[in-house]
Amino acid sequence: MLHYKPTTEKQSHIPLVIVYALVNRYHILDIHPKKSWVRNLLDQGLEVYMIDWGMPTNMDKYLDFDDYVNGYLDNCVEFVKDEANVDQVSLQGYCTGGTIATVYSSLHPENVKNFVATAPVIDGWRDTTVISNLAKHIDVDQMVDSIGNMPPEFMYYCFSILKPFEQGVEKYVKLFQNIEDKNFVDNFMRIEKWLNDTPPIPGELFKQWIKDIYQENLLIQNKMYVGGKQISLKNIKMSLFTQVAVGDHLVSPECSMPLHYAVASEDKTLRIYPTGHVGMIASSFSQRKVLPELGQWLKERS
Repeated sequence: MLHYKPTTEKQSHIPLVIVYALVNRYHILDIHPKKSWVRNLLDQGLEVYMIDWGMPTNMDKYLDFDDYVNGYLDNCVEFVKDEANVDQVSLQGYCTGGTIATVYSSLHPENVKNFVATAPVIDGWRDTTVISNLAKHIDVDQMVDSIGNMPPEFMYYCFSILKPFEQGVEKYVKLFQNIEDKNFVDNFMRIEKWLNDTPPIPGELFKQWIKDIYQENLLIQNKMYVGGKQISLKNIKMSLFTQVAVGDHLVSPECSMPLHYAVASEDKTLRIYPTGHVGMIASSFSQRKVLPELGQWLKERS
């Protein structure tokens, strides 16, 4: 877990713990000084921690939702509570990290004062993306039994079929058209480094993810079990901020928005932004629109 140095003298009382996704690495949230999610929040006076899930090995293939939620994430939250001398933290989950944070907030609501769900995967049956359609039709038991952890190569394949022309040809055409633009090339290389830094996903976690979220859609129906306990979204009563991107090609807006209506929170906000999955967290638009709204929302409740 990373703890970022403050950039302001005065910080909010409640620290923010960011639960990054299981795919790629956390760098995208701190990709560039002028497009950094973390730096923007720090500059607004928030204290920021972020979880780096690391690089799972073959020894980790039996890790499941219980290990990640009630093990790793809970340990991180308890550590931050002790270090910051607080009873609760603000929790933000991005993409698949948003799903893990949702499960955690349902099981441990006493630890979470504010919950921010950024493009979370919630209602698998409403997700119309290529990733979702692929997930609904694979024999995940056979895949995991055969290869163990889900390798980076599989994730690269999934990404390559999302926008084959844009990701396979067009971006390189744009690179050569702007090869003399130092800033363009710098941003391009940072994103490419992030895209190609993909850790494996523990086999048992991947199996449960595909079955419970996409194929059987248990989470939104309050039928999912983690660590032997039933997950009910009605247990989520803390302040909730749900962020959704209209042009999200990895998590459909229709997949994320049901969280807003399924929880028992009285203080809840839903924001829909005209951008994409990555654009919502690492772009000029994010710095100008998304982050100021989030920072203000958090500070008012911290």
